[in-house]
Amino acid sequence: MRPTPPARRLRLGLPRRMFSQVLLMQLAIAAGVAVLATGLFLAPLSDQLDDQAMRRALAIAQTAAAEPGIAEEVQRTQPTADGPVQREAERIRRATQAEYVVVMDRRGVRWSHPTASEIGRTVSTDPSQALAGKEVMEIDNGTLGRSARGKVPLRDSEGKIVGAVSVGIAYDSVRARLIHAIPGLLAYAGGALAVGALAAWLISRRVQRQTRDLAFSDISGLLAEREAMLHGIREGVVALDRAGRVRLLNDEAQRLLGIGDEAVGRTPDEALGEGRTADVLAGRATGTDLLTVRGQRVLVANRMPTDDGGAVATLRDRTELDQLGRELDSTRGLIDALRAQDHEHANRMHTLLGLLELEMYDDAVEFVGEVVGDHRATAEQVTERIQDPLLAALLVGKATVAAERGVVLWVSDRTRLPDRLVDPGGLVTILGNLVDNALDAVAGTLHARVEVELRTEGRTAVLRVRDTGPGIPQEHRELIFTEGWSTKKPPAHRERGIGLSLVRRLAERQGGSAAVDDAGGGGAEFTVVLPDALEPEPEPALTAPRTAQPAAEEESC
Repeated sequence: MRPTPPARRLRLGLPRRMFSQVLLMQLAIAAGVAVLATGLFLAPLSDQLDDQAMRRALAIAQTAAAEPGIAEEVQRTQPTADGPVQREAERIRRATQAEYVVVMDRRGVRWSHPTASEIGRTVSTDPSQALAGKEVMEIDNGTLGRSARGKVPLRDSEGKIVGAVSVGIAYDSVRARLIHAIPGLLAYAGGALAVGALAAWLISRRVQRQTRDLAFSDISGLLAEREAMLHGIREGVVALDRAGRVRLLNDEAQRLLGIGDEAVGRTPDEALGEGRTADVLAGRATGTDLLTVRGQRVLVANRMPTDDGGAVATLRDRTELDQLGRELDSTRGLIDALRAQDHEHANRMHTLLGLLELEMYDDAVEFVGEVVGDHRATAEQVTERIQDPLLAALLVGKATVAAERGVVLWVSDRTRLPDRLVDPGGLVTILGNLVDNALDAVAGTLHARVEVELRTEGRTAVLRVRDTGPGIPQEHRELIFTEGWSTKKPPAHRERGIGLSLVRRLAERQGGSAAVDDAGGGGAEFTVVLPDALEPEPEPALTAPRTAQPAAEEESC
């Protein structure tokens, strides 16, 4: 037998979907507002109807008291059921549909009443205020029940108070008017509630479409996952709104761009300053995998528009990859140079072996001396003029690569650089990029030559690299320092258009400059000026004078 499935429990509470919850909440609000508005309208309506009834009774009483015949008849006749006062009061009562019109004398004796047996008796309520000359409006109980009343003094032709007139409006009629007004009021409230329900449904449908019919718990979960993902991934994310202002930065983007939370609400130009990075984030530079430099970092940026008119930009750090690419280029160049040297070394060994077999010993010794002397002369020439070991090693290696490519790398006679550099790594980057570009420019040309000059002026370092290549056109002399701009085809492992941008960025970071001009005799000449690139010269140590020792001590030594 199949096991009986457990009975499903009825779950009470709010529905999970945001659409349903928003609709229910809005309906509850609309219904509450309708009920509150109806109650607030009914509360003063009862008072207004009472006031209207009392004013109407007072007006009828004033009209009756204004009849000159009533005051005269009160003074000269007796209160009787068929007297002239009763007939006139009943006429007024029927004409105004009042409950009663009572005329009394100064003693409070009735001269008129809808019930004839009450004529000649005193009134059941206190008439003193009306007999004292005051007009009274009130709701009170009498012989005919509860009524809205108006009382006024009755005066003769000379203005003397001879009695009072009291008029009553049945309170049941006032209540009937109130009850009669309630259905219409409820109809209006129902119509308002229906309009509110329709508006709530339309708004909820819009919320449903925009939230893709998610539940509140799903949305909170997505937000938590988004925060964890944005701040956990090793890729910078910058979100911009439709006005182009930054609205979100994750931790990696802050690290790569060197900015903080103060950038939120500002445009890329305001947060980063003018430059290619701001152009990429703002969408002025288009394309995929756009290269840009921020500080000493090489970044790859991609920008994707969003449906709300904003955009999301992603940033990847390619600094290490670019450095590895440059090292790979240098390594390949050194391998090619070593391969050529190995081939050349084999030829030289064969030549030496031939000289020895021919017993031309003097020629063999001279040949070996020339070979060793050439390499030693190149290294000594560099190390004598450049005392920093990193730069000297760089130039020796570049000289070997240049020789393999058929280029003469010459260190100028004016080169003098002491071993007091503040940032030797930065100068290595600058010199390596300039020499690589110069070698690329002159490779394959006749009499190819690259000259390097490094000298100091006080604490300022001046670096010049000249080549015999085709030179840089005037219109391109600023573009070549822009990230991502290059006329060369990029290799497979990295992008072009970064080296010269790094050169200028490093120079400007130290308060210096990088520029290009025509070299004498053709080609290009790059000049980099780095203020305060050298540490101050150490002051000479003061040697304390030696004091003379007594002769006795000298003899004992």
